Amino acid sequence: MKKAWLNLAALAALALILGAAGQWANEYQVRLLNNMAIYITLAVGYNLINGVCGQLHLGPNAFITLGAYTAALLTLTPPEKAQLFFLTPLQWPLSEISLPFPLALLAGGVVAACFGVITGFPVFRVRGDYLAIITLGFGEVVRVLANNLQGLTNGPMGLKGLYPYTNLWWSWGVAAAAVVLVISLVNSSYGRAMRAIREDETAARAMGIDSFRLLMLAYVLSAFIFGVGGGLLAHLITTISPSLFTFFLTFNLLIIIVVGGLGSTTGAVMAAAVFTMAGEWLRVVEEPAVIGGINIPGVPGLRMVIFSLALLLAILFFRRGLLGRREFSWDACGRFLARLRNLKLET
Repeated sequence: MKKAWLNLAALAALALILGAAGQWANEYQVRLLNNMAIYITLAVGYNLINGVCGQLHLGPNAFITLGAYTAALLTLTPPEKAQLFFLTPLQWPLSEISLPFPLALLAGGVVAACFGVITGFPVFRVRGDYLAIITLGFGEVVRVLANNLQGLTNGPMGLKGLYPYTNLWWSWGVAAAAVVLVISLVNSSYGRAMRAIREDETAARAMGIDSFRLLMLAYVLSAFIFGVGGGLLAHLITTISPSLFTFFLTFNLLIIIVVGGLGSTTGAVMAAAVFTMAGEWLRVVEEPAVIGGINIPGVPGLRMVIFSLALLLAILFFRRGLLGRREFSWDACGRFLARLRNLKLET
């Protein structure tokens, strides 16, 4: 009961912070907070299949693409679609449909989940490196199709002029819902069975666990979360094209869940927040600077080099990440504060 009240208090504190940010934060800070929430949503979904179930999935960019394009097409009005698709008209009935943002966001998640059901059958016929290669291939297939199906995605020109529906309440509301949903699943009997599959799938099957059904559940649920996150991303940046959804998006998510700790949902949340902040702070390394009278030219892409080095260091020295497979708990937090209090008393 006490933990439930603490969780509610944490959500209330988050709501107060978001309200204050909406009132007093500038546009850059608000955008940074929105990016952080979207990365948290995507990382939590990615950690479910990669960390909790132990399956090397390298195709979340495919589901994010589907969610982004679906939500974007459904929120545009017919005149806006006619203006965008001037080379090849948009296919009916999408050319005439226009939905409110919540329904479009939900539709993006459903479309991504349906693609997850279709691709799940061939994906889970294999394991390990083969599974990684197949999911990586699906991601590239979706990106190439988005680049060539001009009557559906407008091809390389993408979709522009989307209304910026994504605000702090939408992005953080979805992030909080995703975290609660995934943690509830992980702490249930389904989650325990998923962890058993991660540790030893053969032994789990011998104990009567239907590994295919549970892996499909995690795969489709993560696809739904990716789709909703893609819809939020599209209506945050208001312009999308196939070049936005390359493997580098998957690579960023992989860095987050590895650094946070594979299997730790709260670790993924913490790492996503740190990753977003570090991504902005490290912009200075790509800009020209003068140090000690020496002109140092900016190096485009140096941020990704630093992130890659951080991933290597995490693998070498923090093999379990920030939290490993542990989760944040109020009891552990209380014990930590008690130790600090004891140290102060001793000094």
